[in-house]
Amino acid sequence: MNTNVYLYILVMASVTYLIRVLPLTLIRKEIKNVYLKSFLYYVPYVTLAAMTFPAVLEATGNTWSAAAGFAAAVVFAYCGASLLKVSAAACICVLLVSFLL
Repeated sequence: MNTNVYLYILVMASVTYLIRVLPLTLIRKEIKNVYLKSFLYYVPYVTLAAMTFPAVLEATGNTWSAAAGFAAAVVFAYCGASLLKVSAAACICVLLVSFLL
């Protein structure tokens, strides 16, 4: 049993290492394709959004209050409010909708 655990850890470590090293060794020239550069630029943001959005809708236990808080946060962020104002507006909106429902 213990040898299997060490084997699993070794395989996971080598796969993680290869994923990080192979692009550095295989792609040595600068990427000049505009579409590929723009795609690679937005990958971290899309990944973060895809991981956090489902958690946002399940955070309050009520989908409607979570959606209202999310909508308030998007509106305030789009208008250029600071992070503190965006989070406060989302919290207040969730609180108000929770009381109404």
